[in-house]
Amino acid sequence: MTFSHKFNASSLREYDIRGIVGETLLEADAYAIGRTFGSIVADAGGKRVAVGRDGRLSSPSLEAKLIEGLVASGAEVISIGLGPTPMLYFAAFTEHTDGAVMVTGSHNPSNYNGFKMMLGKKPFFGPAILDLGARSAIGNVVPEAEGSVIRKDVSEAYIARLLQDWDGDRKLKIVWDNGNGAAGEVLEKLLKVLPGEHTILNAVIDGNFPAHHPDPTVPKNLEQLIAAVAEKGADVGVAFDGDADRIGIVDNTGEILFGDQFLILMARDVLKSHPGGTIIADVKASQVLFDEIAKAGGTPLMWKTGHSLIKSKMAEEKSPLAGEMSGHIFYNDKWYGFDDALYAAVRLLGVIARGTESVAAFRESLPQVVNTPELRFDCAEDRKFAVVREVAERLKAAGEKVSDTDGVRVNTPDGWWLLRASNTQAVLVARAESGSEAGLERLKGILAAQLAASGLEADFSGANAGH
Repeated sequence: MTFSHKFNASSLREYDIRGIVGETLLEADAYAIGRTFGSIVADAGGKRVAVGRDGRLSSPSLEAKLIEGLVASGAEVISIGLGPTPMLYFAAFTEHTDGAVMVTGSHNPSNYNGFKMMLGKKPFFGPAILDLGARSAIGNVVPEAEGSVIRKDVSEAYIARLLQDWDGDRKLKIVWDNGNGAAGEVLEKLLKVLPGEHTILNAVIDGNFPAHHPDPTVPKNLEQLIAAVAEKGADVGVAFDGDADRIGIVDNTGEILFGDQFLILMARDVLKSHPGGTIIADVKASQVLFDEIAKAGGTPLMWKTGHSLIKSKMAEEKSPLAGEMSGHIFYNDKWYGFDDALYAAVRLLGVIARGTESVAAFRESLPQVVNTPELRFDCAEDRKFAVVREVAERLKAAGEKVSDTDGVRVNTPDGWWLLRASNTQAVLVARAESGSEAGLERLKGILAAQLAASGLEADFSGANAGH
């Protein structure tokens, strides 16, 4: 039987395949991913593919079609079932697979879903995803074969491995917000054996996400957790996104610990056993992070935003720890180098339980800066990268200090500002940070002027925040 399939172009993203179920993402797409990705694995000399799914309502049917396509390509599928994305990554390493596919919509609204992939032990992203789309469209797949499927519960092994790196010496009081996401069952099992006094919010896996949107980087989504931390007098609050590869932290006073602040705390700990180690963070992170890593004896490295890009750079640099503002935290120290919010939480609790200061005291001890949250400006898909190039050229011609690692990040006496094109949406993303409100206003003025010079209007309403 001949095979060919065209994907909706908008579903082929930089880091994964994702779309609106029934509109830009169909069950036929799931089969095509299985058929084509299975062929890519076979062409690389592999056969074993691990498959998992999150708790979205559409995930079981998409998973079934994905597996059907993989089996038709001769793959030996290890189906681990419902759970967090990092549990699938864990299975890829411990079950020695040649590929892995997670059916997940991550932190997107409930009507979205998607697929995250690994080829061998590396992320499958960028040009590889476009190549999968091109191969599918022309039917460039291996001859149809009869593969196999085995069901394997890896949750007990995963939980045991998480517990192996718990290194605290006192019990803490912790509130967890699962956000009705895919970690629910695993989290409940973990907390039965992890030392501490635990309270779980929204533990039940529910693809409708009735409590709040499953994205812990948005302060509104942490309101329930903040209230519970206050009510319980907890040492810390921990939140996950829909598939638990991203973490959100609330300190003991109910203040949010942002991704770059969290990374400072963890980097200080990791650098004790990796002196001089390279700690990687994305271009959206505060300058405070890079300065504090250097103060702790580490080598700070600013890199491109995107979990797949960070993972690849981490392997290249043999970095023990990396992170993003979005809450992806990657441990290569004792762990496997992939982003895992459950593992990051276990390591965090160990740091707190071995320390003498509260999380709030740590946060308050950091240099105080004012910055904008992540700003988004609508920009046509065919213009967004061109605008960033235009801005870079003008700045360099004017002799400014510009880093073009990912977009443009500009250092000035007032602080820094960033402009980059989103890899997943028709928007430009910006941030600015200064030591003073007046300095931040000047940086925003420079950014607005640069956008105007490229024909775009900047709206900064509600754009100041301190951390």
